[in-house]
Amino acid sequence: MLRLIIVSLFSILFHSHETAAAASLALDGCQEKCGEVQIPYPFGIKKGCYLDGQFEIMCNQSTNLVTLVNFKMNIDHISIPDHHVRVSNFPVLNMTFNRSSGESLRVRPTPEYDFRRFSLSHTRNKFVVVGCDLYAYVVHEKTKEFITGCGSLCSRTDLVNSTASCSGFGCCQSSLPKDFSTFTLWVNRINTLKESWPSNPCGFFFFAATEVQINHSSYYSCNQRYFVPVVFNWTVGNTSCSDAKKTNHEYHCGPNSNCYDNDGRLGYRCICNPGYQGNPYLPKGCQDIDECIDSKSNDCHEKGRCVNIPGSYYCQRSRDHILALFIPLGVGLAVGLLILAAISLWLYRKIKKMNERKVKQKLFKRNGGLLLQQQISSSTGNVLPQTKLFAIEELEKATDKFNKIRIIGKGGLGTVYKGMLSDGSIVAVKRSNVIDESQVGQFINEVFILSHINHRHIVKLLGCCLEAEVPLLVYEYVLNGTLSHHLHDEPNISTISWENRVRIAAEIAGALAYLHSFASTAIFHRDIKSTNILLDENYRAVVSDFGLSRSVSIDKTHLTTLVGGTFGYLDPEYFQTGQLNDKSDVYAFGVVLAELLTGQKAISSKMSNEGLALRFRLALKENRLFGILENLVANEGHKEDVLAVAKLARRCLKIKARNRPGMKEVASELEMLRKKVEHPILGDNFQDNYYSITESSYSFTNEIEAEDDQTTWWTN
Repeated sequence: MLRLIIVSLFSILFHSHETAAAASLALDGCQEKCGEVQIPYPFGIKKGCYLDGQFEIMCNQSTNLVTLVNFKMNIDHISIPDHHVRVSNFPVLNMTFNRSSGESLRVRPTPEYDFRRFSLSHTRNKFVVVGCDLYAYVVHEKTKEFITGCGSLCSRTDLVNSTASCSGFGCCQSSLPKDFSTFTLWVNRINTLKESWPSNPCGFFFFAATEVQINHSSYYSCNQRYFVPVVFNWTVGNTSCSDAKKTNHEYHCGPNSNCYDNDGRLGYRCICNPGYQGNPYLPKGCQDIDECIDSKSNDCHEKGRCVNIPGSYYCQRSRDHILALFIPLGVGLAVGLLILAAISLWLYRKIKKMNERKVKQKLFKRNGGLLLQQQISSSTGNVLPQTKLFAIEELEKATDKFNKIRIIGKGGLGTVYKGMLSDGSIVAVKRSNVIDESQVGQFINEVFILSHINHRHIVKLLGCCLEAEVPLLVYEYVLNGTLSHHLHDEPNISTISWENRVRIAAEIAGALAYLHSFASTAIFHRDIKSTNILLDENYRAVVSDFGLSRSVSIDKTHLTTLVGGTFGYLDPEYFQTGQLNDKSDVYAFGVVLAELLTGQKAISSKMSNEGLALRFRLALKENRLFGILENLVANEGHKEDVLAVAKLARRCLKIKARNRPGMKEVASELEMLRKKVEHPILGDNFQDNYYSITESSYSFTNEIEAEDDQTTWWTN
């Protein structure tokens, strides 16, 4: 059995449709026909008349022969509605089997064609085999799956020549599958009981339009070339409809038409909307069909008079004509009604605005607006210029009326929306879930105090809106998400470098030190965790979420936003004393340092029921630190630098608050370490002013205090 790969043809896709109209289907000023063949856009004869080179037509003025340049084949019809091109001279592939040399095969070469925008129509073509004792089939070029094929047998040579049918004797045919793309043709000779081949047998293989009647007696010589008509699908563009619409120069569907993808493959088709006709690819698009011109196009014969409207029509009943007698009266009445309606609308809007203004004033007062204005007016001028009372209309416009697609975060205290103000600035709008009227004064006091915070690593509160059902807080928008996302939720592993981790830790510590020691009134965050650390476009750390919707007292030396905290970051001493202090923030920061070193979550079901704080302290106690480090940290960080951060984290995680360092001390040590990591050449000077840790000093066992051994019950 002889099996031979003959030819790898085309790929491309396409599908369906167009519009027939009396108006020209070509671009203005372009040749509409070549002989009897109409040339609709996107096809065209001269430059500027076709969409691109794939649709360039050559018209022979002497013979009126129409040729698609990239096809190098003659065209006898182009259809816009069906997206079909019919060519008249598609070559027939033939091959000779020489009996004297056993079974050899000579394949006449086929020309190269560019089918990037064209594909064989599976509904308008068939696969044909002419010859004796042959089986030909087509397989997918890439998957090698069977696509189509048929076998042709001959019992007698005279039977072959005398029969004009194509049912398997001397000729066979089969249909084509959908999505017919790049393929390979295989031919096998069938060994029959009786040799029926002539002395110089030929085999012919081709695709032909379905309406073509195949008379296999017409194919008898391998020394002669034969041609058949074939129908191709065509499409425009190299993308899907949705991608093409994003860039106007790639979207070619005109007005009153719609775009349809090409069955999941690249390219698309434009089709006139119902009730319209014409060429959807022209700039003017499809034109309205006047269904009233032809009585067969409407059903108004017994219902009344046909009235055409864009894209459709309606039937006006006969009694409606009586209305024409009352036109003068109707016009006068209509004018009077319009005036009355205008006055009523004006009064309605005026009353509605008055009511809305009263509701806003009531909400503004309920949410503490008067109290906030009083504090601003009584201040000594320290209120930052960015603190602002926003109108509810401005924030509704900025967030598309708090559309769900604008949500960028949710929490127990509220929902955060991304918005754009009228000046183009991007902000984050936090909408509180509830407001306790008994704590309005405390809430306003917290807004007032935090509006004075001006630190590059603390999220800026730009203002608030108090004329809504619940208070709305407006912050600066931080682009790059949370530190937790980059450490724990990346698809693979975190890509934050060791240098950036040290810098981020130093920036967080600096912000907390500012809140504890350098702000006009000391503030405790009370909910430090990696999900409350935001990163901007340069991976600069920004501390966020101060729990602004909860109360704060101004008659205490230290102010605290009484957020309950998050399991895994809570100060263990808080459970014993019930008292909050600055060392609670230090403990939570120690957990964040452990996250930066290990890449592990503070609480993770995958890592047993113990919290990261306990696992980290035990690893240091048992000299297993480098066993729990994240690979990136272990590979990039110098051992002495990693140990320095680990030792500082251990100090922050002391069980007793009095044994923990203050945030000023923590920030100072991390800033010095950051400078050393960013400028290694200064390492010696750094170590002189700081400290160095060598392998011999790795053991932390002697430094773990007795309190650690007595509190193994703690699991955060």
